[in-house]
Amino acid sequence: MKRKKRPADTTDVANFSRSRRASRSATACLIGLAVLTGSCASLPWQTSKSEISRAERLEILRRAQVWAPTDVASMDLKTGPVGPGAFALGETVRCDYVERDMNGRSPKFICIIPGKEPDEVKVKYGVGNAEVYGEVMATRLLWALGFGADRMYPVRVICRGCPASITAGQLLPSGERLFDPAVIERKAAGREIESRPNQGWSWPELELVDASVGGAPRAHLDALKLLAVMMTHTDSKAAQQRLVCLDPRPAPGATTEKPCAQPFMLIQDVGLTFGKPDLIYRKVNYVNRSRWSSTRVWLGTDGCTGNVKKPFLGTLYQPQISEGGRSFLASLLNQLTDSQIRDLFETARVSLRSGPQEREVSAVTNVDGWVSVFKRKREEVSARRCPAEPAAGK
Repeated sequence: MKRKKRPADTTDVANFSRSRRASRSATACLIGLAVLTGSCASLPWQTSKSEISRAERLEILRRAQVWAPTDVASMDLKTGPVGPGAFALGETVRCDYVERDMNGRSPKFICIIPGKEPDEVKVKYGVGNAEVYGEVMATRLLWALGFGADRMYPVRVICRGCPASITAGQLLPSGERLFDPAVIERKAAGREIESRPNQGWSWPELELVDASVGGAPRAHLDALKLLAVMMTHTDSKAAQQRLVCLDPRPAPGATTEKPCAQPFMLIQDVGLTFGKPDLIYRKVNYVNRSRWSSTRVWLGTDGCTGNVKKPFLGTLYQPQISEGGRSFLASLLNQLTDSQIRDLFETARVSLRSGPQEREVSAVTNVDGWVSVFKRKREEVSARRCPAEPAAGK
């Protein structure tokens, strides 16, 4: 008898039984507000963390949501999420450099925007840095469709005190450095839930989410997987995803029946997207229109296996997608207007990310090309038909 393939990367998935007997429709208003705007009056602690036991985390994860309803066609992809800490497209932001060790290999630094309440922000920069463009494209798309995402704002940054070792910035007569293009990151609302530091969640752990106890239905889970495939989110190690609690801050000394009543799972650090899956994350392969165009959404000409490789430490690998998940994502994607799709790529300033094959064309033609590839991939999602339930072990 052939043994079923065990889900990769976590024994929790293999040891947890699943029940798909029920589904829930729209999530609570608070979830929608917190995830989609990144801020909420009752959630001032949006970047705090809570370390709990492994058993508590699993109980929370079972009840997690991954999607909140939005009016997709009315989402302003050029302006992006509004609210406290938002920046206008192309706004010039002045800040003071802060020496800080940073994780990852992409060019970035921490600086403080002066004011009555100093505001510490993370800046990613550099015309050759794929993440400057990919972060905006991916987060704005996730946000518009109702999936959780951090807020990324394309800006110009003038840094006071930035060291000469950061050569990408233009040295100004004042001694400050100008970084353009650059993006500033704002974390989505929610208290991060983990049973060990930097835990995140692996994609096989979506199998633990249980609609019968209040978790997301299969259609939402599979739609998130398929959208990650469409965006070529291959840097999918557990640390690139985040489990958060959207509960309002409890009153001092108050106790709650559950450690988290409103858990939510989202993708973070989505800069290496919109290109060709790469086992070792070579950045030339990401935010690369021609390589994204040559990568199909589906593996093969029939069936519903997502076409995504498993790179080093990655946890999303050739997911099997149900018909409910495919049709749900297709319905969201098909609500996007042509102008919204154009705004997505213009706001990300993809014309600055031209490869050798694109340098002879105008910025308008470049954006036209991105829009065309996006619409073709949307049609790939819409045209396929999938089994009612995905195969076991994916």
